[in-house]
Amino acid sequence: MDAHNGQKIYAHIVGWGMAVPDGVLTNAHLEAIVETSDEWIRTRTGIRERRIASERESTTTLGLRAAQRALDVSDLQPTEIDLIIVATSTPENIFPSTASLIQHSLGAVKAGAFDLSAACSGFVYGVDMAAQAIKSGSIQTALVIGTETMTRILDWQDRGTCILFGDGAGAVVLRASAAQGGILSAVLRSDGGGSDMLGLPTVGSVDLRNAFSAVNGARPTAGLTTPSVELSSSPDARPRMYKMHMNGGEVFKFATRVITESVHQALEKAGLTMSDVSLIVPHQANQRIIQAAARALKVETDLFMSNLDRYGNTSAASIPIALCEAIEQGRIREGQNIVFVGFGGGLTWASMVVKWTGARPPEPGATTLINQQRRQISYLFARWQMRLRRLSRRWTSLFARFLPHRRKKTE
Repeated sequence: MDAHNGQKIYAHIVGWGMAVPDGVLTNAHLEAIVETSDEWIRTRTGIRERRIASERESTTTLGLRAAQRALDVSDLQPTEIDLIIVATSTPENIFPSTASLIQHSLGAVKAGAFDLSAACSGFVYGVDMAAQAIKSGSIQTALVIGTETMTRILDWQDRGTCILFGDGAGAVVLRASAAQGGILSAVLRSDGGGSDMLGLPTVGSVDLRNAFSAVNGARPTAGLTTPSVELSSSPDARPRMYKMHMNGGEVFKFATRVITESVHQALEKAGLTMSDVSLIVPHQANQRIIQAAARALKVETDLFMSNLDRYGNTSAASIPIALCEAIEQGRIREGQNIVFVGFGGGLTWASMVVKWTGARPPEPGATTLINQQRRQISYLFARWQMRLRRLSRRWTSLFARFLPHRRKKTE
């Protein structure tokens, strides 16, 4: 239901932020790693460079920075967040979730948090989940983050994939409001029959166990897990554990088809047509995919926001990063209808229609400054609280080990 206490509730985007590493990996740099060239990459993908995380950066730290900037724009406190959803294909752990780590670092003590796995469609999935929770009246405020360190799961000997991806994060804050607009419609779809086209094998992968047994001439033993080794010495051993694999040609055909279908479906649900759309913010996978989608939708390529040339494919982070830059460039204005469309491993795809309601960064002033200081105190407190809790657990563990020896001596 979309009403609470008899009043219809809408979910509006009231804050946004992005974070990308400082490190830049250009096409020229890649020429020294794999057999490729700047011209080959640019003509086939549109990518000139991408960002690469440093040793001190992670999926969590990038997501945290983007979230903090989104909170600055919304001028809300971490304690006002009810739910945090992180869309990622590169979490730091299987568990605890990246969302939980960010929740603690923000000091969002009243928020639930979980990770969402829908590959490059994940951000749109996450925004829809948050919007539905807001519209039902169960929560008031949600933080949705797309954050990735894709360069850490690439096979740098595979020029078909290592040239495409980069690292980064983007985030939005959604807030309940009685004002019409915000998230108007969404279409979420999946086809697991295409799972072999794009994937990332990890612990427990059936394909990986079969590959391991093929290399060693033995059947997997029931109850035993595959050793955590990279099976790259033989072609029969692919896919490799923790390394992404992709059938580029098939993914290209899939993407161009589902973009057209899902955009039309989302617009129909919202009661709109392509002529009502001011901007499409697509997943930044390949410039040729964007051009093909524009032809299929019978619109100009300029209707699509693209920053692929500078960031490459940042998976679940690509749409929120592109959204932030579109806002900064003045391409989104109050009252306009914009469309998000993502597609990726699963296979998954998703489209969403948003009526922009003119949310903008707060004007500088005493209240804004105080709110900013309160957020900084929350972040600092959370950081020291984590350190003190970990230190306390270490001391408790040491004391527990030492105590039995003391008792034996006294006896």
